Amino acid sequence: MRLYLSLLGILISSMSFAQEFQISGKVVDDTSNPLESATIYTEIPADSSLVSYTISEKNGSFLLKGNTEAKKLNLIISYNGYAPHQQVIEVKKNIALEDIQLKLMDNALDEVTLTATRAPITIKKDTLEFNANSFNTRQDANLEDLMKKLPGVEVDSDGNITVNGKPVSRILVNGKEFFGDDPKIATKNLPKEIIDKVQVTDTKTKSEEFTGKAGDADNKTINIELKEDKNKGYFSRLTAGGGTDDRYELSGIGNYFKDDLRVSVLASSNNINSSGFSFDEVFDMMGGNARSVRFNSNGSFSINGNGFGSSGGITKSETAGFNFVNEWENDMELSVDYFYGKNDTETRTRIERENILPDSRYFTNSESSSNLVNDSHRANLRYEVEFDTLTRLSISPRFNANIGFSSRNRLEETLDENKEIQNASVTDEMEDLASADFTNRIDFIKRFGGRGSYLQVDLDHSHSKQQNDNIIFSESVFSSGGTDQIEVQDQLIDQDEKENSFGIGVSKRSVLADKLFLDINYEFSTSRSRNTRNVFDAIDGDYSGFNELLSNDFEVESYKHTPNAGVNYEGEKWRISTELGLLSTTLKTDNFLEEVTFDNTYNNLFVDADVRYSLERSKSVSLGYSTNAEVPSVRQLQPVIDRTNPLNIVVGNPELQPTFNQRVNFNFRNFDFASRSGFFTYLYFNFTDNQVVATSSLDENFIRRTTYTNVDGVISGNLGGSYTKTFKKDARELRMRLRANAGYNHNVGFINAVKYNSDQYTLSPGIQLTYAIDDLFEINPGYTLNYNDIRYDINSGRDQSYVNHTLSLEATTYWPKNVVFGNDISYNEYGNVSPGFDNTSLLWNMSLGYQFLKEKATLKVKVYDLLNQNVDTRRLVGDDYIQDVNNLILQRYGMLSFTYKFSSFGGGKPEGRRGGNRIIRM
Repeated sequence: MRLYLSLLGILISSMSFAQEFQISGKVVDDTSNPLESATIYTEIPADSSLVSYTISEKNGSFLLKGNTEAKKLNLIISYNGYAPHQQVIEVKKNIALEDIQLKLMDNALDEVTLTATRAPITIKKDTLEFNANSFNTRQDANLEDLMKKLPGVEVDSDGNITVNGKPVSRILVNGKEFFGDDPKIATKNLPKEIIDKVQVTDTKTKSEEFTGKAGDADNKTINIELKEDKNKGYFSRLTAGGGTDDRYELSGIGNYFKDDLRVSVLASSNNINSSGFSFDEVFDMMGGNARSVRFNSNGSFSINGNGFGSSGGITKSETAGFNFVNEWENDMELSVDYFYGKNDTETRTRIERENILPDSRYFTNSESSSNLVNDSHRANLRYEVEFDTLTRLSISPRFNANIGFSSRNRLEETLDENKEIQNASVTDEMEDLASADFTNRIDFIKRFGGRGSYLQVDLDHSHSKQQNDNIIFSESVFSSGGTDQIEVQDQLIDQDEKENSFGIGVSKRSVLADKLFLDINYEFSTSRSRNTRNVFDAIDGDYSGFNELLSNDFEVESYKHTPNAGVNYEGEKWRISTELGLLSTTLKTDNFLEEVTFDNTYNNLFVDADVRYSLERSKSVSLGYSTNAEVPSVRQLQPVIDRTNPLNIVVGNPELQPTFNQRVNFNFRNFDFASRSGFFTYLYFNFTDNQVVATSSLDENFIRRTTYTNVDGVISGNLGGSYTKTFKKDARELRMRLRANAGYNHNVGFINAVKYNSDQYTLSPGIQLTYAIDDLFEINPGYTLNYNDIRYDINSGRDQSYVNHTLSLEATTYWPKNVVFGNDISYNEYGNVSPGFDNTSLLWNMSLGYQFLKEKATLKVKVYDLLNQNVDTRRLVGDDYIQDVNNLILQRYGMLSFTYKFSSFGGGKPEGRRGGNRIIRM
């Protein structure tokens, strides 16, 4: 930590040679009323490059701080609907201005011409808008590079985006989705040069956009407005590469724009565990992130070279797809996309597991390997038509299909507390699998007037089926009393699942007063599914012996009614939503092989209430309370014995009750444009009763018998926050991000049928720095600490307390010109690794690229896992076990690749990288 503080001091001091200044004043209209959220910014007169900016407060006052080496600056003030104000100021420490009066824009007064640059940031009623040209990036930057420059916007190492502490759930281009719902395809592939504006709004569904209903304030949507002259033409990228150990990559993506028409295609093939469409200028398609270490809420961690949460393995993948979007003048819109994928994945896994009983423990070890080949198809269509300004219809069918084959083998052994073998098994499986599902949603909305009243009707239908043919051979040895008992399982398992469902929803919103609404909703859904599992034993080499004990054939019907009502207020400052309803669920099953049926109805009240208050435009506080009931799964309810795994026999419990959850959450968010700093904090607690948990008992042969029951008193909570601060001087920028999270979990469960309680406390502080000089270099050091303390009320020797550390460093240089050199280094130290597993790792990815042919072509050499220390080790800490897992993963390789970009746009001259001037006539 001392090293990071020293580095922070050096970086800040390197920016202290410029002259600091602050400008204060007040923005009013022509009647001296204050103007809130006016944009105030300064530029260097010579090249119109942005120096600093801020937003006026509710009373119209502002304080603009910055530092620059320039002697004079242009001060510009803009506000939507008003003529901009511009004046030249001499830079000094404190500048106090008289009230600045803006005049309404009057197009009739065209004899006066004012030349001004467009504001870098504009705040409208419900939209935060950034001018892309005001934020300097390197020449070939993409959307993600631009996002990292915007105030209040954070982009993590996985490409996830937050704006003022709120996650971004989707990205639109000119109001339309870009290649489905994956925002990373847009952020990695849209070049900055074609982007005009970046607009941030609350996430809304299509229905909410049409009705004007308030969206989800806790999630954000980003809309990318393309430059008018760049909205006609195409841009594409192609990459080809080959490397050591027969590693290769091929990929391409192309986009064609013409007003409201957009066509996109993509294709890729590689064997380096990549989707093929990251196009990161430094580390693209490297098969994972060197910093892939995850600390889980239950005290476990995973170190993985293939990305957070990956299960390891090496995959050869082939992908192709297209997307078509068009909008017609008669208010019709059509969106179609199709994706094809083929994956060939090889895995190998070693597991060492310590199983903890109330008064003893035993051990299981296993080694397994598999190969899965799968072809997938996915198609989506969305058709919308507005019959008039008040009536809208949308139809959205979707189709998914998978066809695959897998082969698996597994060796497993069980040892008692003295490490003596009690049983062992060898299993080989071959499986053919096929699945398909089709869904369709029809949405009809009729609005009444312009105040927000509407009627909405939704119809949903789905059909799915899955077929599995599995040949399984296992040989198990059980040791008891000095003798061995051998059990052989040689079977064909033919399993078919089919499900049909239908749903209808009706919503009516009535206006009670200005911005006050009464919402009445009713939803009904029903589904019928049938699961047929026929098991045949091998007889004389032929699978002809029907095994009734392991087979089942049952049908499940469900009926769900959800009436609810609520009063909602959707003001600019206050937003209050309430919802009170009934969730009634009926489950019926018929077993066609055994005389076992059940018919249960579950009724639960639910509440959902939120209060949100916006103190200022970028400062808000919210408090929420909600309840939820979750019906147990059919597997947990079905009282049928499942003997698929001879070492773990499972049977359901038809007496289970629905899980009931209560959640309380608090959020506070604030971003200060004047100081470029933001503070975000959150607190939530979940209280759960009737939690469904597994309860198991072990017999003398170490065979586990499992069923399910309900427990009360499960609690989880988190308190966390983050602070961001940006220092900027001309081309130099320093960003600091501090974060911390504290968690508490109280779990209730069973260990060998004995009830227990456990308490876990976690603390995870971290710091991330970014220091950059435009067109020269960027470095990103980071540090995370993870502390865990776990206590149990039985078997006190089971208690744990440990600390894990992660240090990371990204460094990218862009000098000399057209040369990009990148390094991604991570050092990890783990405090709870068992003997036989390394407790440290040092991972290093490196890339060196050269751009030529007017920066359209890039030749790149990259090395994945330079030190050959990449590991996939995971320690999973459960309530009754400690498990260490090691997986086969991608290891060190080098690759030479070539990327070429080509584009053509109609109309207009190419714009420079700085904010361009515009002519305003008054």
